[in-house]
Amino acid sequence: MNYNRPASPHQVEIEINRSRFICHIQPVSNRAEADSFISTVRLRHPKANHNCWSYIAGKPDDVHQWNSSDDGEPKGTAGQPMLNVLCHNNIGNICAVVTRYFGGIKLGTGGLARAYSQAVQEALRELPTDLVVPTLDIELRAPYNLTGEVEQLIIKFKLSHCERNFDSQLYIKAKLASSLEAEFRQALTAYQHLVDLKIS
Repeated sequence: MNYNRPASPHQVEIEINRSRFICHIQPVSNRAEADSFISTVRLRHPKANHNCWSYIAGKPDDVHQWNSSDDGEPKGTAGQPMLNVLCHNNIGNICAVVTRYFGGIKLGTGGLARAYSQAVQEALRELPTDLVVPTLDIELRAPYNLTGEVEQLIIKFKLSHCERNFDSQLYIKAKLASSLEAEFRQALTAYQHLVDLKIS
């Protein structure tokens, strides 16, 4: 499944009933990077009342990469609403921290959930993103008389990071979009008795 990820760090600030909500967005590759970014924001805002956070540190559909925290706000009013926004936007490799400076007016649990959600929504609205296309590693060996056909497949399936070695046989190492695996295997059926294919 293709998904978006932040192309660069991003920050947005909103004010609701005198409370300041600053949403910091950071691209992350794993949970350790997300935890490190959360610590960095805390150090940057030592006088803030709360630094609530949520992240999807990998693919959007990998729930093992999800996490969130209310950081002292009433349970369920910050981290989970923030995570819900990330989940509904098909975005991954992202960490969001919302720093709150309390303005003296209580918002109530519903108001807090809306405020933290809105801060993340505002940040995502202007966030520059990159499209991530999950890939598989392929290794293909074929006789030299199939070089033309193999080159056509490389073009047709937009194989990336393509390495070619010419030994006793043609050897190709490349990356294939995960969504094209079945179609790629089908395209090779005519030559399957001649071709050695490994996909991982």
